[in-house]
Amino acid sequence: MYVTGSAGLIRASRVPSLGGFTRALISPTSSTSSLSSSSSRLLSYSASRSGLFNSIRAASPISGGWIRGFSRYGLDWRSPVSLRAQIRSSTAVIERFERKMATMASENAFKGILTSLPKPGGGEFGKFYSLPALNDPRIDRLPYSIRILLESAIRNCDEFQVKKADVEKIIDWENTSPKQVEIPFKPARVLLQDFTGVPAVVDLACMRDAMNKLGSDSDKINPLVPVDLVIDHSVQVDLARSENAVKANMELEFQRNKERFGFLKWGSNAFRNMLVVPPGSGIVHQVNLEYLGRVVFNNNGILYPDSVVGTDSHTTMIDGLGVAGWGVGGIEAEAAMLGQPMSMVLPGVVGFKLSGKLHNGVTATDLVLTVTQMLRKHGVVGKFVEFYGEGMGGLSLADRATIANMSPEYGATMGFFPVDHVTLQYLKLTGRSDETVSMIEAYLRANKMFVDYSEPQQERVYSSYLELDLADVQPCISGPKRPHDRVPLKEMKADWHSCLDNKVGFKGFDIAKEAQGKVAKFQFHGQPAELKHGSVVIAAITSCTNTSNPSVMLGAALVAKKACELGLEVKPWVKTSLAPGSGVVTKYLEKSGLQKYLNQQGFHIVGYGCTTCIGNSGDLDESVAAAISDNDIVAAAVLSGNRNFEGRVHPLTRANYLASPPLVVAYALAGTVDIDFEKEPIGTGKDGKSVFFKDIWPSTEEVAEVVQSCVLPDMFKSTYESITKGNPMWNELSVPTSKLYSWDPSSTYIHEPPYFKNMTMAPPGPHSVKDAYCLLNFGDSITTDHISPAGSIHKDSPAAKYLLERGVDRKDFNSYGSRRGNDEVMARGTFANIRLVNKLLKGEVGPKTIHIPTGEKLYVFDAATRYKADGHDTIVLAGAEYGSGSSRDWAAKGPMLLGVKAVIAKSFERIHRSNLVGMGIVPLCFKPGEDADTLGLTGHERYTINLPEKISEIRPGQDITVVTDNGKSFTCTVRFDTEVELAYFNHGGILPFVIRNLIDSQQ
Repeated sequence: MYVTGSAGLIRASRVPSLGGFTRALISPTSSTSSLSSSSSRLLSYSASRSGLFNSIRAASPISGGWIRGFSRYGLDWRSPVSLRAQIRSSTAVIERFERKMATMASENAFKGILTSLPKPGGGEFGKFYSLPALNDPRIDRLPYSIRILLESAIRNCDEFQVKKADVEKIIDWENTSPKQVEIPFKPARVLLQDFTGVPAVVDLACMRDAMNKLGSDSDKINPLVPVDLVIDHSVQVDLARSENAVKANMELEFQRNKERFGFLKWGSNAFRNMLVVPPGSGIVHQVNLEYLGRVVFNNNGILYPDSVVGTDSHTTMIDGLGVAGWGVGGIEAEAAMLGQPMSMVLPGVVGFKLSGKLHNGVTATDLVLTVTQMLRKHGVVGKFVEFYGEGMGGLSLADRATIANMSPEYGATMGFFPVDHVTLQYLKLTGRSDETVSMIEAYLRANKMFVDYSEPQQERVYSSYLELDLADVQPCISGPKRPHDRVPLKEMKADWHSCLDNKVGFKGFDIAKEAQGKVAKFQFHGQPAELKHGSVVIAAITSCTNTSNPSVMLGAALVAKKACELGLEVKPWVKTSLAPGSGVVTKYLEKSGLQKYLNQQGFHIVGYGCTTCIGNSGDLDESVAAAISDNDIVAAAVLSGNRNFEGRVHPLTRANYLASPPLVVAYALAGTVDIDFEKEPIGTGKDGKSVFFKDIWPSTEEVAEVVQSCVLPDMFKSTYESITKGNPMWNELSVPTSKLYSWDPSSTYIHEPPYFKNMTMAPPGPHSVKDAYCLLNFGDSITTDHISPAGSIHKDSPAAKYLLERGVDRKDFNSYGSRRGNDEVMARGTFANIRLVNKLLKGEVGPKTIHIPTGEKLYVFDAATRYKADGHDTIVLAGAEYGSGSSRDWAAKGPMLLGVKAVIAKSFERIHRSNLVGMGIVPLCFKPGEDADTLGLTGHERYTINLPEKISEIRPGQDITVVTDNGKSFTCTVRFDTEVELAYFNHGGILPFVIRNLIDSQQ
């Protein structure tokens, strides 16, 4: 089993209860240079970070922003590294940790390859573990993404934390990766956003209480690696089409979320190593790309690649910068913060060769939707995808980041772009210093992690291969219900009519032929208006996927400009919005003089956050909403996002299409998705003539010219200088300074969860499932949007009832995402999606199920509560790709709180499966070719799953027999994929595991 110390992964005996393994949690550092015998190297990056923030807090403990007073202390704002490294502090705790490590850790087994990296002008950048010095020809054939895993294992190797055998597994990747071997990996840092960050901080606070109740040191619960939390998921599009929208929406955001924000600010003070970026700063992944990403760490003179895990599935966006990063569940991230291992199966790598060049007018969004469809078809779940080839030279860094961002949509763990000259140019553009960029290039070249396409390329081996000629990419959109359902623009009208005809499904709405031409006429603020099937009611330029890319953002602005000049205007009942991912976007739109044209078309800036892409689209005008509902109109939303699952964007938009920002503007102008842009006019110009798509579409050269002249390094520097100062609303938040959180039982936002209630030091051991009822019976592609509470709280739902009973007005319900810190709300919102298709309901769609013993139709929460009260276990039956979509810990926490003991599915999404394990739920897979239907299971049976009583008798991937009360018996594979996961299961979940072992370490 692997366990993690502050300095890296630690090998412990492979038993469920590790006793004193966390004695290795002794130096809160993200570097493993501590493996050297030199104790001076133990002064860690995290210690410096802790010292920096403690110094600042000592001077201004509450009233300041997250980094208030930088200039007062002579600190450099320009990079997270310089901010955190300028003040070094060695507290008594850290000194004690260092002494322990010095006595326990032996020298690094690979100390002989620790090599100096000289500076061009003399001196050295630092030292690094040199892969070329191993003189192993297998390394030259490794994919670049695997070399990052290899370097981490070598840097951590001391035959105590990581063994030579682990290093050998990675070097021999070509032979070992097909065998699903387990390896340790220690990320350099953890990234959070506020929706996932609030429950993480709630859990940390609750764990402190648990430690305290068990008579141990609660201060042991602290992040041991750098943690960055960006508040970006709370802003909603309440006000649109207004110059005042940013201010008004932020004021409402603070009104709704003051308690949450105060809690996060408390956390930034109470926990070491936690940096909180306040609301209104940008989208987490764009901030990560433009500011937080290091590419290469220089930590006390030891150089190593940046790497990150994040509680948002689109953490993969940083892969476009050559930083290894991917999404993990909130549960997994919490454990990583506390020094637990990133135990992973050594992945296969799909080599994706790009050649040629995009045609004029084709966007990065068109490319990523094409790539997504290809990779989804190829099958890349659990794998890395690595891009290479001569076509790379024509892709900007922003284009690469767009492709990397959508890794979850094509199912890969990473979509990796190795560092090359394009990467270095982007680093300089975004304000990284020349010396930093020089160090990055020198290190990566020296360690064979840099791609120079001007030189002959060493052949690398991949698990499988794909190739795309960029010239084959056509303008397209994806939808109406899944990101990988790509539709070429020229086929859109025909595809739309097919969707109207088809039976209800991913590509069907089942609208009768005679009803397809229906027109819903209504009055919109005194003027006549009408909606038809396919009418666009939401058009949103949103999401990190595209707002980080100047080409498509300025392309959208050029479309708006041409439309204004020709006299076209978006209909006023279309809810238009623009939500940039950072203030840099505003700066270059203003410099270009194009923002005014976006404003004229209703695309005013509404805030700096995720907005429509995550369902924070705000209400539609009452007249529009009534017209849709009263006439059963299949209304459409067009957004530049990465997710369009049913019910996600807005409850009233059944058709949701992903498109590039320029296409969002074009469809807003057309007012419908029922249009052939090649043949039909978008509208009538001021001269009375028809205006076609080609008349408003900018050329690639036009866009490139504006990008070149208007996107400047000073914009990035000034933007990130200003966010370090916080904002007035954030700075005025007053929070307590206590180390233990004072839970308010009347709070409907922050509530103490019951995870550690009645917890003892003895692990509960494996649990079998006896005579369980089926709570829900699903088909394929049930996403975390279906499972976990997301979007608005429906007025008749169990969550609404709970809030109303506690005096919360309906107008103050806020979203489920904003209430993730309250387990009572979230349990009631689990499986509450209004588009849920549960086979027990025989075709009826909605958040209800059948209570099998009585036959009553109940809300899922009410049925689960009744099962629990009667002492009955429950399970869930599901099809393929169960849990796909965003990485949401509540998609596992919620079912656990409902009493679900196991999920039996055809296949699981990677992060969701690990989250189920982390909450003590057993994931089981039907055998290939089998599912509930082929086995004749209706969900009305009772299920018994006999697991061995001793954890030592369960193996990863073991077959288990499931028996029903009507005599059926079938075999499933238990999806505990590693021995570490078995240990989590033995302890009842990952968090109890952490607490017990932290306490053991103090004995």
